[in-house]
Amino acid sequence: MKEPVLAKPPLLAEGIVTVDKMGEIPLPEQIYRAIRDAVRSAVLRPGTKLPSTRRLAAVLDVSRNTVNAAYGLLLAEGIVSVRPGSAPRITEDLPPEGASVSLSGSPAAPLLSRRGETMAANLRGRGWGHRFGAFQPGAPALDCFPYEEWARCLRRAARLERGADLLYRNFAGVPELQKQLAAHLAVERGVHAEPEQILITSSMQSSLTLVSQALADAGDSAWLEEPGYVGARTAFHMAGLSIHPLPVDGEGADIAKMPAAAAAPRLIYVTPSHQFPLGARMPLARRLALLEAARTGGAVILEDDYDSEFLFSGRPVAALFGLAEEGQVIYLSTFSKSLLPGMRVAYCVVPPALVEPLAQAVRNFGCAANVQAQAALASFMDSGGYRKHLKNIRQIYQARGSLLVETLKERLGNSIEVDRPTGNVQLALTFRQPRDDVALALEMHERGFAVSPLSSYYIGSEKRSGLVVGFAGATEKQIAQGVEALGDLLANKRAG
Repeated sequence: MKEPVLAKPPLLAEGIVTVDKMGEIPLPEQIYRAIRDAVRSAVLRPGTKLPSTRRLAAVLDVSRNTVNAAYGLLLAEGIVSVRPGSAPRITEDLPPEGASVSLSGSPAAPLLSRRGETMAANLRGRGWGHRFGAFQPGAPALDCFPYEEWARCLRRAARLERGADLLYRNFAGVPELQKQLAAHLAVERGVHAEPEQILITSSMQSSLTLVSQALADAGDSAWLEEPGYVGARTAFHMAGLSIHPLPVDGEGADIAKMPAAAAAPRLIYVTPSHQFPLGARMPLARRLALLEAARTGGAVILEDDYDSEFLFSGRPVAALFGLAEEGQVIYLSTFSKSLLPGMRVAYCVVPPALVEPLAQAVRNFGCAANVQAQAALASFMDSGGYRKHLKNIRQIYQARGSLLVETLKERLGNSIEVDRPTGNVQLALTFRQPRDDVALALEMHERGFAVSPLSSYYIGSEKRSGLVVGFAGATEKQIAQGVEALGDLLANKRAG
């Protein structure tokens, strides 16, 4: 006797399977989780017939391949079984207590601790430009990197770097790179420090995580620029700090605008050379006021000098580290903008008293940088290749930033506000009328442009809507196409 054909699959009628096409979890995994959880909670009983892949794909408005992938996951775990010529079913011999018994016979997946949940939190939110594509904020130009010269430095390092540095030694940095950086910073940034004060890490994020957890206790107060770098916010969040927004305007962070009731900070994070993401430069009066506030309050300033190599006009802003009393400022920077993020080399300059404990912390955290990459970089700097590369890309980045601004103003001048960048590798544009910048960013992603929504850089409820757009790696064709795509989206939003 044939089984009756259901007019509608029971699991769909009961709303068991739904998908969020804009969510971060892949669609096959969403379908798999929904059915798995329904089985565990006994909403779906052993033997229950599931809809065909074609039918479920049509109801959920997804591809058949998506449903096939989800059913494949369920089949691999033994949650469903398939007989030739029949629709899939929930496996007959599953344990009756589905919610408490592992369906695959293996131990249940471990849950994150509260600390683990804090560590895994995504504070960037939806719409962040994590996908590879044009206009990605913070991304350097891949087409301008000196691959052949860098390859020679790497080969030389692989041949020569065969000593104790390849073993358990010098976790805080290869001495030759520390020496090169000390000389470079003294000339270019007025940062005078002994080579051993420069700790080499694997990224800016690891440097921020290291110093925030080493210098502050859970519950301590940290002041962070508003809008500001989400990586710093993430590091403070992981350290359990109480984060307070530090107001920013056209001259960068303004310590005078902090509410009197704000808790005295242990850490103050700033980007004085080029405020991230708005691009302002902090004048001397504000820098001195910031240093005085930190001195009287006993705070440590974290100076993120992430892109000081790129100055297109005007005089460079003196580093806070060079103006401060000893121990008042920790200077942080990275090679991810001037070279490549994938090189995984960054550094921080710390007071003498913190060299030994923080060097040990670098080892304990496991955030040491690759030894041969460090040796190759030291060789690249010593040969003059780094300085030559900076001179070359500085001109290219300035031209690309100027072209992006000109194109934006010509095409979208009535809808946006944007200024010509004085440096940096990205710029922020704001909308003249309120817009859902997260939705716009996601739609730009679909068109291959990895912009980020400006609102995601804010902590408080008062947020400006706009987009943060990287220009360093954008070609003339990509700039034209990207601005055209944004213009079409803004026009469609108005029409709707």
